[in-house]
Amino acid sequence: MYDVITETQADHWEVEALYDLCFAPGREALSSYRLREGIRPVAALSLVARDPAGILAGAIRYWPVEVDGHAVLLLGPVAVHPTRQGEGLAATLIRESLRIAGQRGWHRVMLVGDAPYYARFGFVRLNEIEMPPPTNPDRVLGQPLVPGGWDGVRGAVTRWSAAALPDGTPAH
Repeated sequence: MYDVITETQADHWEVEALYDLCFAPGREALSSYRLREGIRPVAALSLVARDPAGILAGAIRYWPVEVDGHAVLLLGPVAVHPTRQGEGLAATLIRESLRIAGQRGWHRVMLVGDAPYYARFGFVRLNEIEMPPPTNPDRVLGQPLVPGGWDGVRGAVTRWSAAALPDGTPAH
């Protein structure tokens, strides 16, 4: 059993170490990281999972981005410690964070990832959305958090420019 709770500032470096362990060197050179520079993750959606001994087992973060002036959540990264993989922990983190995102008034979420894996959470290819290169367009996925959440939203994904998130939380 894991406690899934909101990430705190005290968790930051431990979560970063988990991401370093789970992802290839140079992960911060990806286009999604350029969209995140200087922007804080959405605190209410950045979750950690700890076992009963308090050991970090998994983490997920979200970042605000824009598409043609529309607020969009960028999911990622999500990681589970290699010794805890296969237990459904990533699915728990994804489902819980999506539930919270909908409750907090977000309309849409996207990610860059493996379509067969994320399809089980309701993600589909976003044909009208362009991530900065060199992103493979087949890996640009999204889902609405409200009916019609992606209707009429198309174009390039850009950095978040507003001072606050839709719920009033400061973004910078």
